[in-house]
Amino acid sequence: MKKRIGLLALAAMMVLVLAACGGNKNGNESSPSTSPAATEAESASATTPNESATEEAPVDVKAEDGATLKIWSDKTERVFIESVIPDFKAKYGVDVTIEEVNIPDQATKLETDGPANLAADVLMIPHNHVSKLAAANLILPNDLFEAETKANTLQTALDASSYNGILYGYPQTIETYALFYNKALVKEVPKTWDDVIKFAESYNDPSNKKYAIGWLHNLYFNSMFVKWKGGYIFGKDDTDGTDIGLNSDGAIEGLKYYQSLKKIFPIKTTDFTFDIQSELFSTGKLAMSIDGPWSIGAYKGKVDFGIAPLPAFPDGKPALSLSGVRSFYVNSYTKYPNASKLFANFLTSKENALKDFQLANIIPANKEANEDPLIKNDPILSGIVEQFKNSKPMPSIPEMNSLYAPTDAAWAAIWDSNADVKATMDKTVQTVKDLISSTAAQ
Repeated sequence: MKKRIGLLALAAMMVLVLAACGGNKNGNESSPSTSPAATEAESASATTPNESATEEAPVDVKAEDGATLKIWSDKTERVFIESVIPDFKAKYGVDVTIEEVNIPDQATKLETDGPANLAADVLMIPHNHVSKLAAANLILPNDLFEAETKANTLQTALDASSYNGILYGYPQTIETYALFYNKALVKEVPKTWDDVIKFAESYNDPSNKKYAIGWLHNLYFNSMFVKWKGGYIFGKDDTDGTDIGLNSDGAIEGLKYYQSLKKIFPIKTTDFTFDIQSELFSTGKLAMSIDGPWSIGAYKGKVDFGIAPLPAFPDGKPALSLSGVRSFYVNSYTKYPNASKLFANFLTSKENALKDFQLANIIPANKEANEDPLIKNDPILSGIVEQFKNSKPMPSIPEMNSLYAPTDAAWAAIWDSNADVKATMDKTVQTVKDLISSTAAQ
């Protein structure tokens, strides 16, 4: 790889020398269709990705002559992207078209469409796919705008958009879960879980399906209990798939507390689905719901609600949530890496982040945008922004895929059947290890 990059760099230097001698009437970089390096890249693009990279951003990054781009977008983000494409073309002279692809499907689609030169130049994917795509050399590093991105972006979002210390993404949106509360039922937002328990004692009425609080029983939400007393999912900041901490002493202590909360939330794990959670909160049966920004649209107009950070634990420690980050990435097989990077960076500016917030109700990863009164004073989203400060990105290593089914079974055993926490988590971790080993052997 180093040798190849070195050869490409040498080729690029030769092109610059030739361009300096001959020049071109536009004063821009040589056209991809005429320059020797571009010709070589085009002939190789059917089998190998574009590997061009620079350590420092040029003073003036220019799009390749004749560049046209395609971006993948879902329905929600499409409105925002359509609104800024004219501004991008006015500034850089590059046309951009949109192909509608659901965000959860874009990473998988890139694996097949990238090498076939069918994929979009720019795409948006959740951070938990970054390690796989980067390891497969399917996305380009954010090199030209690395310093600018790091200066303007929340650190958690930067961490989530990186792999092996290299920043790949152009972070756009952040999300985590927080405490949704019905303002008509909750007059004083609970600061701690002790406050929640006290409220439940006077509010709960299971015979009428009235409950103080509820959340989905999966690893995404239950991680707050795992991490409270020093437990962890994977070692080395969730990067070591060989070290699983779900049965560590801290995790066991936290999950015993989780088990004790069934007294205020007496519903079986299988009986509390996302749809039931939404219905109960919308109809005033569930006073508080641990939920995320994806549900805001469904609740607006049905219930007068607010969002606050998660309740702290009895010892005063804040509840640490898992967070998700969606970023724009550049397809490594693009014919126009400069134009693609310009567009990805353009989409994540403060101005455009605020526009995305207004049009799609997203919470931007841009630091300045988050401090803007438009977001800072928002009575709903400000609670999620505050909770995000006490969040860690969902682990993005491949081993994470082996955790979901075994931990779902563990929560059901611990919550529904009051199973021994230590024995259950020991068994769960062994199951996960077996799954990881079998996957690696394939």
